[in-house]
Amino acid sequence: MGDADRLRDAGLRVTAARLAIMQTVRDGDHLDVDAIHQRVHERVGRVSLQAVYDSLAALHGAGLVRKIEPMGSPARYEGRVGDNHHHLVCRRCGAMTDVDCVAGQAPCLDPVDAAGYLVDEADITFWGICPRCRGN
Repeated sequence: MGDADRLRDAGLRVTAARLAIMQTVRDGDHLDVDAIHQRVHERVGRVSLQAVYDSLAALHGAGLVRKIEPMGSPARYEGRVGDNHHHLVCRRCGAMTDVDCVAGQAPCLDPVDAAGYLVDEADITFWGICPRCRGN
């Protein structure tokens, strides 16, 4: 299924900017909004930063992109959705890497007390120093 079909199935209007955003997010590596805006601009020409924010919000709301908000850094976006993976973040340079489910079946970790919630996802961020910053 192509991106245009995904947008239609989600009830979103198909636009050149939205298609470029989806492709940019998929091709990128946990990009922030400024990087997405710059790359979309290179693909389709003039597009406002506000239009990128609005489109990302709509795409995230429709489950077509994932928004990751590591503490102390801007939100980032990725195209890998629906598989309950987690992230490793470097404390020095901010590099982010996907890590598959840590153990067992989704949601990977079970809280000791779910307080009546039906848990269907765990969002885990591991923090450390990446190999490049460690000099490896």
